[in-house]
This record gives sequence, C-alpha cells and structure tokens, in this order.
Amino acid sequence: MTFNSFISISSMSLYFSFVIYLIAIIPFGLAVKSTKKGALRLALTLTGIGFVAQLNYFILRWIASGHAPVSNLYEFLTFFGMMLIGIFFVIFFIYRQAVVGLFLLPISILIIAYASMFSKEVTPLIPALQSNWLTIHVLTVAIASAILSLSFVTGLIYLLKKIDPNSNNIRVFFLEFVLYLLVVVIGFIAITTTFRTIDYSVSYEYENKDGQIQLYHYHIPAIVVPANSTTVRPIDKGRNSYEEADLYPGLLEIPVKIEASKLNTIIWSFLTGTTLYVLLRIVTRKKVAQLLRPLTNKVNLSLMDEISYRVILIGFPLFALGGLFFAMIWAHLAWGRFWGWDPKEVWALITFLFYTAFLHFRISKGWEGERTAWLAIVGFGTIVFNQVFVNLVIAGLHSYA
Repeated sequence: MTFNSFISISSMSLYFSFVIYLIAIIPFGLAVKSTKKGALRLALTLTGIGFVAQLNYFILRWIASGHAPVSNLYEFLTFFGMMLIGIFFVIFFIYRQAVVGLFLLPISILIIAYASMFSKEVTPLIPALQSNWLTIHVLTVAIASAILSLSFVTGLIYLLKKIDPNSNNIRVFFLEFVLYLLVVVIGFIAITTTFRTIDYSVSYEYENKDGQIQLYHYHIPAIVVPANSTTVRPIDKGRNSYEEADLYPGLLEIPVKIEASKLNTIIWSFLTGTTLYVLLRIVTRKKVAQLLRPLTNKVNLSLMDEISYRVILIGFPLFALGGLFFAMIWAHLAWGRFWGWDPKEVWALITFLFYTAFLHFRISKGWEGERTAWLAIVGFGTIVFNQVFVNLVIAGLHSYA
C-alpha cells in the first residue's frame, strides 16, 4: 500500500468511528431510561466498533508517517479522544454505569470534531521532536489526561443529580456555566466549518518578536490582528510570494507575542457558542442543566464520587510521570535543559499542583461528594486550558503543537 492509501483509509476509519459514536448515544440514552439490557448491549457493541475503527486510524497513520501520530494538535486530540473511550470501557466493566457512557460519548465526539478543525497534514518531525522520549512523553500525558478527564464526566453527572437547577444560587450558575462552555466548543466547530466550506482566506504580514517577516493566514474574518500588520495576497499560483493588498484590515491590533490568528478563532468560538446557547435557552425555555437532569434520575451519588476519586488516584501519578518526569528528559535532549519556564511547561506544573492539592484535601481534610465533583471539573479545566489556550494563543517552544 502507498502512503496516500494508508492516510486515506486512516482518515475514513476516524470518520467512521465518529459516526458510530454518534449513533451509540441513542442506545445509551435508552439504557439509562430502561432496565432492559438489549439497549446497553447495543450501545457497548457500537462503541466498541467505533473504538476499533479509531484504533485502526491511529495504527495506519503511525505506519504511514513513520512516527507516533501525536506530533500536532489534530493527532494529539484524536488520540486523547480515543483514550477517553478506552478508559470508559475499563471503568464500565468495573462499575457497570451506563450513564457514564451517555455523558462521555458526546465529550469524546466533541474532541474528535474539534481536532478535525486543525491541519491533518502529515509532515516530517522537526529536530526537537525526533526523539523516542517525545513519543513516551506525549502518549503518557494523553493517557493520563484521559483518565483524569473521566472524573470530569462523573463529577458533572454528580452535580446534575445533586443540584436543583430550578433554584437560583451560585452553584446553579457555575454548573450552567460549565455546560455553556461545552456549547462554545460546538460554536467553534460550527463557525470553523462554515468558513471552511466557503473557502474564506485572508493573509496578514507582520514583523514577529524576533524581527522576522511572518504571515498569518486567517480562515475566519479577523477581529484581532498582529500589531503593525498589513493585508497581502499571493502573486503566484504557488502562493510562495505576496504583495500588499487593500483588504479588510481587522478590528483590533494586539502584541505579536500573542498568536493573533488563533486568538481570533477563540473569540469567534465564544461569539458563536454564546449565540447558540441563547437560542437554545429561547427555544426550550430551560437551562441546559434542566434539560440534562432527567438523565441522572437513577444515578448513585456515592458511586459517582468513588469513580471520580479512584480515576484521579490512577491518573495523577501517570500525569506526573509523563507530564513532568518524561517531559524533562525530552527537554534536556531537545534543548539542553530540563526546565525552561515555557508556557506549556508552567501549565503542566500548575495541573500537577492542582491535583496534588485535590488529593490532599480529599485524604487529609475529608473533602468528598460535591466538593470532589467541583474540583474534578476545575481540574479538567486546567487540562483543556493547557491543550487549547496555551497551545493556540501563547507563543512558546510548544507552539508547533
């Protein structure tokens, strides 16, 4: 088989898994509402088929590229989503909680859809990435992050069951805010897909912080642009050279140390997500929490709390190993130092310290139940912030991701 054949089959496998996961949500919903086991068996079978297809995507892409397919944001996130499903199967066969699958599948689907908005191109690894320690580091971090993220799902289920969304208090507000942020992810997918469909593109030329001329290619209309940038257009079919053009200049200039084009995408995501959220509220006349709460009627709160705690007990040392220890070995080999206060390194440390505090409060102070659920959600927020905001907006040595 040729390189293109491997990549084509790999991409089709990922798309197939995405569709199967979407279908599997329906029998999971029926399984949660019913005592009959047929729906649950169907849901697990479909999810298993989707997982095998996603695994096929991963293996074929590895064969085609010659390296572990976790070297950019698209590859990392698709692997992260695959590991979420894998961890779910482990937890399900221990605790037999179909409701976890019902809430986890949409999260995994969102992650895969979010990943698909980034470049799928297979490119040679830059010198800093040509190390087996990179593979060990990134795979370990992805697996650990997936394990820790499962506590977000169980924590969310716990809060939907425990908190009355009809009341008006700070707990209801923050629960609804978490659900709003999930709608924002849908907004990102919607707005990116829309402008990609119409093939929108505008380029901005500017001088970066190192004094070099650099280009930003916008595929969504510019709200923010780099300081002192000018709009340009290609003057040949290969688009290797550009000339100044009188095009839309953007609304606001920001410092060049910020990844303007990626921040622009995040701003558009919030604008679109907010619009979708408002429309949902107007059409249903209910909070999102009110719409989801009936799905948690049969939930055992103490069991959800136990799952949240135990997956963090497993995920925390694995994250420390991959996110700090293995990362420092790779950093020393790639850049000649173990630690350099790069934004992504700093946020990995923050994530580690957060879960350290989580376990301290749980074991020493007896924090459990609702407190554990809220901490699990905040912890997931640190993981998402690292993978989205730090990767996309803050320029650093990890910007290639």
